[in-house]
Amino acid sequence: MNIAIVGPGAIGSTFAYHLARAGHDVTVVARGQRLAYLEKTRAIVTSEGERAPVLVSGALDTQTPWDLVLVSVLDHQVDAVLPTLSQSAARQVMFMFNTFAPFDRLRDAVGTERFVFGFPAIAAQLQEGKLKAQVIPRALSFLQITIVTDPRWAEIFSKAGIPTDTQPEMHSWLRTHAALVAPVMTTCLRAYQRGRGLSWEEAREMAAAMAEGFDLVRSLGHRLTPSNLETFSKLPAATHALLFWAISRSAAPATFANQGPAEARALIAAMATAAPGQSARLQALRP
Repeated sequence: MNIAIVGPGAIGSTFAYHLARAGHDVTVVARGQRLAYLEKTRAIVTSEGERAPVLVSGALDTQTPWDLVLVSVLDHQVDAVLPTLSQSAARQVMFMFNTFAPFDRLRDAVGTERFVFGFPAIAAQLQEGKLKAQVIPRALSFLQITIVTDPRWAEIFSKAGIPTDTQPEMHSWLRTHAALVAPVMTTCLRAYQRGRGLSWEEAREMAAAMAEGFDLVRSLGHRLTPSNLETFSKLPAATHALLFWAISRSAAPATFANQGPAEARALIAAMATAAPGQSARLQALRP
């Protein structure tokens, strides 16, 4: 397969590494310092010193009939690349990022027949340009696993070492996920910045914000997805608060802190836009 990856940050680089090692022809499209680093190495290099050779470019070649263009950028960055994706001769375009917004603008830009969406179950970071990544294995799929809307790419990614399942209800899944992770991210940022865990009262506020987010998702006509989150949402509020209290005292804050506040802010803002007047608790906690 001839695959281009737009946005080879930690997640994009993980896909580039595994796909290249699996024998696919991978071109990474980068900019700034990441482009300069990749132009020197011409490979995705791991923190252990392993290498996966890739081609490197500062712009997506719109004339190449890529089997797949994988777009791994943040939601607020994607509009800048939509015109290029629209002109691209790629057979399929997969967007892979956290979002609460409707898919319409993405699908309209590339066409329904080319549109694919995915979400990674990968913990990854770049350290001085080198990739340190942990792919969630299939054995832990009851927690989360990488998901895509197209079973063909689920099979290709799985064979490349990134266990992947198909999720036909991706929009519901993403909105449910946003309602869950926005207060989790906020919890981690607060704990990391202060160097200590949340108070019990703060943990209760986070739990109430999460419940508000779940209610918002339902009000937009979605089921909580996957279904085990519907069961989770019905647990006592004190149990949810205890979860946030424990998260703030775990190793999670240092991991999420690397992402900064931008993603949590964007998710909460998108929820407020989608359902005006239904996200007061979430907005009060917005980092």
